[in-house]
Amino acid sequence: MQPITTPFGRHSTAAEVIAGIDLAGKRVIVTGGASGIGLEVARALASVGAHLTLTARDDLGAAAAADITATTGNPHVRTTQLELTDLSSIRAFVDAWGEEPLHILVNNAGIMALPQLEHTPQGWEEQFTTNHLGHFFLTYGLHSALTRAQGARVVSVSSSAHLFSPVVFDDIHYRFRPYDPQGAYAQAKTAVILFTVGLSHRWAAHGITANAANPGAIPTNLQRFVGGDLDTPTELQKTPQQGAATSVLLATSPLLDGISGRYFNDCAEARTVDQRPTDAIELVDTVANYATDPDNADRLWHMCQRLLD
Repeated sequence: MQPITTPFGRHSTAAEVIAGIDLAGKRVIVTGGASGIGLEVARALASVGAHLTLTARDDLGAAAAADITATTGNPHVRTTQLELTDLSSIRAFVDAWGEEPLHILVNNAGIMALPQLEHTPQGWEEQFTTNHLGHFFLTYGLHSALTRAQGARVVSVSSSAHLFSPVVFDDIHYRFRPYDPQGAYAQAKTAVILFTVGLSHRWAAHGITANAANPGAIPTNLQRFVGGDLDTPTELQKTPQQGAATSVLLATSPLLDGISGRYFNDCAEARTVDQRPTDAIELVDTVANYATDPDNADRLWHMCQRLLD
């Protein structure tokens, strides 16, 4: 089966991808929407009429919402605090959402390469919790809202870094092995893709589709723990507006109606590989076979469900 392609590519922007789309009255959540690519994803969705909720873990959300309203003219932009490492914060957010249908959920928030090993009070490694577990709990809690939308889309942001580590199920939280900041980030981004695979199998009957996006290499605050520099060749780097394009495509494009459980990069489905490429271009255009394996997806899903009990 040939990977899915679209008319868009590496240099396409979110504005180009969303041209002609109408989201008037559609309810949308973007986590981590106060800065970086999340801000540009949110701006694009608001520009075509979405009723937008931004989440942030700090006070930047209000300023971001005001900026989006000012640049798009959309008055239906609100912000709320959400701490993805805190189950009580996630449950409060879900409870506050109430009975509103949710048409698009963009799981965008993330952290990268924390220099020191940090655990939540439950003993969960911080990067795995922020990048995957928190979004799993949030999406799971919003299942009824997504179902009520009758055709909801879930977009989760991964990374080509996933090619550097599978989920190490026997020691996800670094209780035995030495902590590796980049390895912890890599396995968390693998988990994001596996979550997409697991969700697509379980919730298809509820009209919910899910796909994962690799935004590419964009200089943002995400790199603050690695000196702010990108190892990616300059010609492969993107602006935040270009980095937002793949997420926006997955969230809105009619070209992807009914498509679910896939991993996209540069606005196209990535090619599955059983060995990590050494070429930089191939690295960003591929997905590891362990990240799309249904058995791994099931194992991860059941593990996450147990943590909610």
